[in-house]
Amino acid sequence: MVTQSDVQGWAGGLEAVLDRIASRFGRAEPRRRAAAYLRGLLAPVGRKNGWQLAEAAGDATPDGVQDFLSRAQWDADAVRDDLHAYATEPLGDAGAVLVLDETGFVKKGTKSAGVQRQHTGTAGRPDAVRQSGIENSQVGVFLGYASRHGRALLDRALYLPEDWAEDADRRREARIPAEVAFTTKPKLGLFMLERARAAGVPFAWVAGASVYGADSAIRRWAERHRRGTMLAVTSGQRLSAGEGAKGPRLYDWACLPYNGAAPGFQCALLVRRSVAKPTELAFFLTHAPEGTTSADLVRIAGSRWSIESLFEQAKGEAGLDHYEVRSWVGWHRHITLAMFGLAYLAAVRRAAVGGCGLRNPRRRVAAAHGARGQAPALASGLGATTQTRCRPALVSLGPPAPAARAPGPLAQTAALHATLT
Repeated sequence: MVTQSDVQGWAGGLEAVLDRIASRFGRAEPRRRAAAYLRGLLAPVGRKNGWQLAEAAGDATPDGVQDFLSRAQWDADAVRDDLHAYATEPLGDAGAVLVLDETGFVKKGTKSAGVQRQHTGTAGRPDAVRQSGIENSQVGVFLGYASRHGRALLDRALYLPEDWAEDADRRREARIPAEVAFTTKPKLGLFMLERARAAGVPFAWVAGASVYGADSAIRRWAERHRRGTMLAVTSGQRLSAGEGAKGPRLYDWACLPYNGAAPGFQCALLVRRSVAKPTELAFFLTHAPEGTTSADLVRIAGSRWSIESLFEQAKGEAGLDHYEVRSWVGWHRHITLAMFGLAYLAAVRRAAVGGCGLRNPRRRVAAAHGARGQAPALASGLGATTQTRCRPALVSLGPPAPAARAPGPLAQTAALHATLT
């Protein structure tokens, strides 16, 4: 049962978030704007656009909100660095998975930075769109964090198509910095992985869709840093890869070992077959600690879906796609604060089920750059030899492995909203 004390503690946790990032805004006015913006993103309103956020802040027009996102002096990347530390305090786990994926932001017109007709991902889209996956949109590449304690988005980058990168007039109008060049999605993902590692984010695995699995640089990076990989590529046991919206996601699986692993690791091709459509196959290249079982590999493969849930939560609960800015700077600022709001909600959930409290978090101050000590060890138990290793066989349905259902939205209570505002 949620008590008034719980609600006060959650509100106090939000104040702690604002205190943590206050120094990134320098002057009092942008600090006030940041606090009002973050509260507005978490408020129970249908559309968290400029007018709604301005109204929540007590402004007559959205001019102040637009100025905060587009013209005020503050560094969204520094706030992103703070997010690394904040999110991993309640959620950090040495066995966690970093997940690379992208999501689209459908736009009208041609002025928003990086907008064009391009693949946007399929989560939450109508059937006709899912079949093509092509819309007039911006695309953001994201790094998700999935651990046994919860999930959060840690990093972001707006994908700049090559045509945009070479168009000086469009770049100038969208305020794209001169140092920003065309960069592939896998390379953007690699930058994010290295930032997370350098920031001391604890993790044991890297997972990603086929666009990232096709890039050998990501695999080589993970091998150098002694991390396992679960990367989809294009062309068993039947186990649950985790709970979906309609229950366990059941597939047939086969695991085909091959040579070439780093010392202490093992390589395999993991194959997933649809139960309903047996001709539909998916493939994953894995590089895992020796002794990792097929059930472990299936569990890690299932963690890739966590980022789809994070995108839905971020858009539904923290206004990730509700922005009304066209500039490169404005996009990164809004997205960063929305991710911070999502991480705060994850911390509330963690506290609500008995994790570390929000009023006295185990605070770590994020350095702007550089590593914090040694990389964390791989999760214990992955090297156990008493369990069956992966075998190249498809087998019949067995009892689904227990898996925690993705957390649903927090109930909005009048007391909480009143306290936050």
